[in-house]
Amino acid sequence: MNTTPTIQFTDGAAYERYMGIWSRMVGAQFLHWLSAVDGMRWLDVGCGNGAFTEMLAQHGAPSALAGIDPSAEQLAFARTLPSLAGADLRAGDAMALPFADNSFDAAVMPLVIFFVPEPRRGVTEMARVVAPGGLVTAYAWDMPGGGFPYAALQAEMRALGAQVAMPPSADASRMEILQELWRDAGLAEIQSREITVHRSFANFDDYWTTILGGPSVAASMTTLTEEARAALKTRMQELLPPNTKGEIVISAKANAISGAVAL
Repeated sequence: MNTTPTIQFTDGAAYERYMGIWSRMVGAQFLHWLSAVDGMRWLDVGCGNGAFTEMLAQHGAPSALAGIDPSAEQLAFARTLPSLAGADLRAGDAMALPFADNSFDAAVMPLVIFFVPEPRRGVTEMARVVAPGGLVTAYAWDMPGGGFPYAALQAEMRALGAQVAMPPSADASRMEILQELWRDAGLAEIQSREITVHRSFANFDDYWTTILGGPSVAASMTTLTEEARAALKTRMQELLPPNTKGEIVISAKANAISGAVAL
């Protein structure tokens, strides 16, 4: 029997601290790289708690903005964000988007594609709802390449015997797989790049409290004994020494890709 825990997104506020901050850091570089024009109709596929959707609202000057996500709790949090008051946020499946063909000028999956059970269908669906000449884009932590912000923590958890919760399509975050998915969807003018970001935590307690609120870590922690959890905390303190300011600094790497729907 498979005892590996699953990742559940049920707390928008906790997710904001655990991953929303990371998403905004990568998202800022991603938007700068895209150089998208103002006035576009945007769809955020897997909008979660609205971290990247809010960036689109604040910096992308969209003429229309929509987001879909399977988590009611995440959507509820996103709807509390003032800048998303006019956005169309609804429950939805990335593999069966609830929109007509050619409804948008751009669609994005921000830190999402590895959660889509069939990534190929997800990319095809984005291409379907984007008008000819529009953008189909994504960025994702390089999961197999150790780019996930908490990859070192996951490695130590495995060493202690934990069943670590992982997204169902982790390989889809590899650059060569992303490029293949975009080519197979018939997208043109494909461009890709790596994005590296660094996040500072005030101290180790700040880091530890943050990771305990993460859905993947919380689920995996339940598979460890109390003694193993204590050992994990000690080991992470050894691996993450503070800098001269007492801060804990962690790096992460994402792969980004963009393509245009054929005219």
